[in-house]
Amino acid sequence: METIGPWTKGFWQTDPVPAAQWLAGDHHLFDGSLSWPVLTVDGAAVDHNVATMAAFAAGHGLRLAPHGKTSMAPALFRRQLAAGAWGITLATANQALAAHAAGIAPILIANEVLDPSALRWIAAVAPDVTLQVDSAAGIAALAAVADPEHPVPVLVELGHPEGRTGARDLPALLDLARRVHDTPGLRLAGVTAYEGGLPGAPQVREFLGLLREAGAAVAELTGGEVIVSAGGSAWFDLVAEVLGGMPGATVLLRSGSTITHDHGIYAQRTPFTRIAGELRPALRVWAQVTSRPEPGLAILGAGKRDLPYDEGLPLPLRVHRDGVAAELTGWTLTRTNDQHAYLEAGPGATALAVGDVVELGLSHPCTSFDKWRVVPVLDGDQRVTELLFTLF
Repeated sequence: METIGPWTKGFWQTDPVPAAQWLAGDHHLFDGSLSWPVLTVDGAAVDHNVATMAAFAAGHGLRLAPHGKTSMAPALFRRQLAAGAWGITLATANQALAAHAAGIAPILIANEVLDPSALRWIAAVAPDVTLQVDSAAGIAALAAVADPEHPVPVLVELGHPEGRTGARDLPALLDLARRVHDTPGLRLAGVTAYEGGLPGAPQVREFLGLLREAGAAVAELTGGEVIVSAGGSAWFDLVAEVLGGMPGATVLLRSGSTITHDHGIYAQRTPFTRIAGELRPALRVWAQVTSRPEPGLAILGAGKRDLPYDEGLPLPLRVHRDGVAAELTGWTLTRTNDQHAYLEAGPGATALAVGDVVELGLSHPCTSFDKWRVVPVLDGDQRVTELLFTLF
């Protein structure tokens, strides 16, 4: 049973209660039931983003397999599946195990898996989990535990020079494809790639063109429809341009950060800066001003344990005092410690006092959720409508 209690970060709950009972209390962000700092999700923004990506995929001949590593929140996975997603992508076998236990299927593991314990589990739940390989060793490890009566669907991965995983050229990829095709207990399901590490649009287009060629070659080998999988959250417009509606293929778009978007890295990199449409930032951390030790400096009670800091620091948005919200201008969050953040004032900065609550927009959803086990979902009146339990 999901519970809220003294151990639940961001909540002020001195005695354990079932989550449903806590929700029945009709709690508000500022009614004392939550504690600073706390991460929240804007429910309306998430609904908009899910609908936007579902419409984008449908309009471009794609299927969505959004990357669940972003949130590891089954409730968000279910929203995406209900909106028509093919399945959920995950990054590790442990993530897949947790999501499958929560009733999520099908699952695509967009990574190489070599752990025999994990591979035995993947073989046991086949075909719920699709795996990718980029080496003969990976094929052999899976073949050692696979059941020919229940073959594991496998994608062969295409990579690029100086990228992370994946066969570095088409001949190497097709050699792997033939090995998978000829191995009992494995079913060659298609090809996959990750384009997000490439420096710009020309390189992405060229790489995706090679992936399309690889998909067509694998389809000839299997004699049937194949999966062609690609796409982070920065270049999905080019995935649609190059792969959308590809004959004989189910094209899976794996963009994951789109569900919550952000105020930082993806606000800058989203394809919706180049094409029509928008995603809305859904994540906030609310932190209290705990000290004004010198002019021009305010210390917030939130730090590296609470805030993402790997792809840009949070953006101060508003200050909340005595039930009144005001735009927070002239302040920049410049650095963080484990439990503190430093706000530095520029010219004309909004007045800040000890005890004020600062609303922060975040950069990089993938390192926002992983610091929180339970995340309240807020409506437009800042009432808690749902609790997201994460599987980190």
